[in-house]
Amino acid sequence: MDACALLGGPKENWPADLKERLAAAKAAGQLLVGVDRGALFMLEMGLAPDLAVGDFDSLKPHELSWVEDVVPDIRYSVPKKDWTDSELMLGIAFEDYQLDRLKLYGATGGRMDHSLINLFDILNPNLRPYANQVSLEDKQNLIIYRNAGSYAIPQEGDYAYFGVTCLTPVRQLTIKDALYELAPYDGDYLRSFTSNEFLPGKADFKLSLASGSVAVVYSKDLIRFDQV
Repeated sequence: MDACALLGGPKENWPADLKERLAAAKAAGQLLVGVDRGALFMLEMGLAPDLAVGDFDSLKPHELSWVEDVVPDIRYSVPKKDWTDSELMLGIAFEDYQLDRLKLYGATGGRMDHSLINLFDILNPNLRPYANQVSLEDKQNLIIYRNAGSYAIPQEGDYAYFGVTCLTPVRQLTIKDALYELAPYDGDYLRSFTSNEFLPGKADFKLSLASGSVAVVYSKDLIRFDQV
């Protein structure tokens, strides 16, 4: 089963067609997950989440009542806890629903501490096995994660650039069939190889690493600099 999750990040950072994406996912039988205020956002779009996770401390009593009246599976957390709501959601979604893939929206923008934990959730040792199955998208970026292995990373949508960011120490990180190739690289700190591009006529680039975890960040400029 595939799923889409909406977190509580600011609406101005969402993909412009998010409502249509979620409606299409719902129609295709995918699981819809609301995380804290994200559950309310879904209801406001006319879409009922199948699962809601959070402490819901950002909701007013009548808003929480609406969520409780509509959502069939609600997992309550408490404000003081070791795992964030997004970490809890990932664990519940993959362990209880046996997901194949999960797309996250509303995970960036607003408070930097929230954005960072949402970006780095998959470094939690209990969640890292699911890293290859998670993606995160906002209006300007698409992020996928890869643990050790060899991959053909495809072009996606209208993203002009990609970067590869080391999230952990890595060994033998290699990029091939891209504008900028990377010879086998070993590193022990967070480092990002940015502003790379797909080669003309190539549908993908080759990524491999012997150990560690990386994020592949597709990105695009929202302003064309030749028009500024």
